[in-house]
Amino acid sequence: MIRFDKVSFTYQESLQSGGLQDIDLTINKGECVLLCGRSGCGKTTLTRLVNGLIPYFYPGKVTGTTYVDGKDIQDYPMYEVSECVGSVFQNPRSQFFNVDTDSEIAFGMENLTYSRDKMKERIVKTIEELDISHLTGRSIFELSGGEKQKVAFASIYAMSPDIYLLDEPSSNLDMDAIEDLRHTLELLKKQGKTILIAEHRIYYLKELVDRIVYMENGAVTAVFSPDQFLSIGESERHKMGLRALDLMKVQLAATMKSVEPPVLEIRDLSLFYKKKTVLAGLNLKAAPGEIIGIIGHNGAGKSTFSRTLCGLHTNCTGSILWNGKEQTAKSRLKLSYMVMQDVSYQLFADTLEKECVFGIKHPDQEAAKQAMERLGIYEYRTHHPNTLSGGQKQRTAVAVSMVCRKDILIFDEPTSGLDYDSMIQVVGLFQTLSEMGKVIFVVTHDYEFLAAACTRVVHLDDGKQQEDYPLSPGNLHRLQDFFLRSERRQNFEADRE
Repeated sequence: MIRFDKVSFTYQESLQSGGLQDIDLTINKGECVLLCGRSGCGKTTLTRLVNGLIPYFYPGKVTGTTYVDGKDIQDYPMYEVSECVGSVFQNPRSQFFNVDTDSEIAFGMENLTYSRDKMKERIVKTIEELDISHLTGRSIFELSGGEKQKVAFASIYAMSPDIYLLDEPSSNLDMDAIEDLRHTLELLKKQGKTILIAEHRIYYLKELVDRIVYMENGAVTAVFSPDQFLSIGESERHKMGLRALDLMKVQLAATMKSVEPPVLEIRDLSLFYKKKTVLAGLNLKAAPGEIIGIIGHNGAGKSTFSRTLCGLHTNCTGSILWNGKEQTAKSRLKLSYMVMQDVSYQLFADTLEKECVFGIKHPDQEAAKQAMERLGIYEYRTHHPNTLSGGQKQRTAVAVSMVCRKDILIFDEPTSGLDYDSMIQVVGLFQTLSEMGKVIFVVTHDYEFLAAACTRVVHLDDGKQQEDYPLSPGNLHRLQDFFLRSERRQNFEADRE
């Protein structure tokens, strides 16, 4: 179905990593294949060859041939590629063309000139089989990241291609949505579809994939059967830059060494979107150095809480106090700093060192230098921020917060799409900020990261604060109850078989 015949590729932009070296690989019809390896190893590039984005959208030098259904992919007109190959990108916003969900699901079929009756039939079938009736008739802009991912997948599923390419499909999803994704992949396998998945979060795929392709520096260095892959020891897996295969075996690494008096207090905080209550009656206190994980299902209000805390969302009631003094939205903007999931949106200058002082009146250049040195990015000070890796961009945003002397730092999904090595680097960054006495909030669906970095968990769901507890061995079962229900069910079913 898919064959790479001695394929090599170099991006035209020499600074962009992820090129390929002499790839020889065949993916048979109906196979589900996992592409894994460190960030920049070439996984996404391989998928871009199959869907025709290389070299038409991502220019560069290609040698060798990529065959899809026996035909050179470069001989296909792009409209024919879209009929047989469906792609779901890591960032679903990059593939949206409409402002409402129903139009988005129909968009691909409209481009392929489906009849109105056929479109209606496919839309009804898609909504039923993917169980997304709650997402119909809604604005794209009102969806959470995970809900957007589901709509993006539905728009491809409605066209029923023979090949599915999924790039980090779980990166924006909560644990229940990942379980839904697993069931959807099972459905595709039963339909005989060919599935190619580039993914770092691999635990949910271990019972699904037929082969695992491990890549390093643009080359395929190993191809495993599921049994071979599962037999790799934890230390060896970490050396390979791979995430956990069994979340049940992940243990806590972070503990709060000392507890200082609280500096932040939230009293009876309620948040609203238009006239709808998002969250009601939030109460919590936080001390310097705490790393607080904010968990909850997609759409639970985690991002709204984050934006309220840093003064960007003002439709709220209640009080937020710092050192006993109530803070207005304007004063919270001065006190806090939010590092977005896609940090590129908040980088503006043409060099890293200029970014660290961008927009600051009378900036302290020495403080900027010290911040860059402390975060390990000083050697890149003359580089353009957009040429940096994702982790380096994240550290640049943190350096800005340090130069601005922000005391509250909020991170939105900081490990989305990161390999094991990069996740551990983020853990180290958080520990550095904790030692500096910052109050840190992190919105995340990443159980492995929570266990490695956070000292406390606040659970938001069903419009209220469900739980607030220190992350200790005695409380680990509470985190597992929230995250690992599906994992436990999978293990039970596997043992029973």
